[in-house]
Amino acid sequence: MGSSIDAPNSPQCPSFAIRDESLNRFLRSVSTKEPSVSDLPYIPSRLQTASLPSSPHHPFAAGDHSPTTAHRCVSSVLKKDGQILSIAVSNGLVYTGSEANVVRVWKLPEFNEYGQLKTRAAMAVALEVLNDKVYAAYADGKIRVWRRSWDGVPRHVRLATIPRAGINVRGYISGKDKMMKHMGAITSMAINISDDILYSASLDRTVKVWRISDHKCIETIQAHTEPVNAIVVADDGVLYTGSDDATVRVWRRNFCSGDRPHSLTVTLPAKNSPVKTLILTGDGAVLYGGCTDGYIHYWHKGWFSGQLQYGGALQGHTHAVMCLANASNFVISGSADSTCRLWNREQDGQHKCLAVLQGHRGPVRCVTVFPGRSGQDDGEDGCTICTGSLDGILKVWHVNPKGNAGRRSPRHGCDYKED
Repeated sequence: MGSSIDAPNSPQCPSFAIRDESLNRFLRSVSTKEPSVSDLPYIPSRLQTASLPSSPHHPFAAGDHSPTTAHRCVSSVLKKDGQILSIAVSNGLVYTGSEANVVRVWKLPEFNEYGQLKTRAAMAVALEVLNDKVYAAYADGKIRVWRRSWDGVPRHVRLATIPRAGINVRGYISGKDKMMKHMGAITSMAINISDDILYSASLDRTVKVWRISDHKCIETIQAHTEPVNAIVVADDGVLYTGSDDATVRVWRRNFCSGDRPHSLTVTLPAKNSPVKTLILTGDGAVLYGGCTDGYIHYWHKGWFSGQLQYGGALQGHTHAVMCLANASNFVISGSADSTCRLWNREQDGQHKCLAVLQGHRGPVRCVTVFPGRSGQDDGEDGCTICTGSLDGILKVWHVNPKGNAGRRSPRHGCDYKED
């Protein structure tokens, strides 16, 4: 197995393992002057001036090199958990997964630690929260489930492990691969609420479909020819998968298709760059894909056909885009160049970079965002962003495009709490 984008002298992050040695530097295909990834945690490189040519068929939106939006780091926490690998937010609580065997729970808006979800397994590489349940996917290919209750304070009770013990043996004997766990680390999860389905993507090139009610695997999708890194599902049930094979694939579920109800409808090329992360706008109108070349490609639905059409790419990051999040008209990207960028999707469909968040000393692995200040619905413009990095630090930022977010943070972020 080739190298990964982890910080030097640290364990590999399985969700970003590279199978092709020719890709192990994560450099843009249009530039040969960028430093190696081993320099990332300490010396983020400058933005290269070379770029792909703009044309009606390949429009590129360059990031603003001098963003003026007010932003500041309001909290920064360092725990002895190693790299932060995943993050999710729900009902005023933020969940973070790391290399350690604990998922930490933080309370908004003060962002104090509010609890822990402990397991024997380590490396929670993906997190999803739905209603009263928390799903954490681990590097061992299994998903742990907790039920959340409120009795003055939130309490979490371990509910299940997916797949259950013994399913692998029965599946092997019967020859039904859909009954087996992933043969590689899980990289991403998505939930289809209306169909009672949990999707999990894996380095084993498959996507598994789990029925939430009984935690049974009901289908295995042979999704890509290379590891599947990202997965999102729209409200109408359409499934999107992104892979190291440099494509995004679109799947629809047909309930009359027997054991293989998910069928491939279209394959979207990502300009010959492996896709590491996907995000879909709330209305399902725009799909974003972050790639190892540093670009964020996006597709939008046509007004009449409803089919996805290539819209262009957001240019600004100098290394692989590792995570994406969105809220309202904001899109946030985290990168192996140790920065986050806040983009605004304008009414005409164009994008503008509003802010560059600098302060992490390693690749930004996960990000989440919500409107207003620290989860409070105070009617304030702007948004609150939580970022987790392979440097082991969790940061909270407030960004206000129209007002003053307070004193702007220094280049390397605000003071942090350390345990």
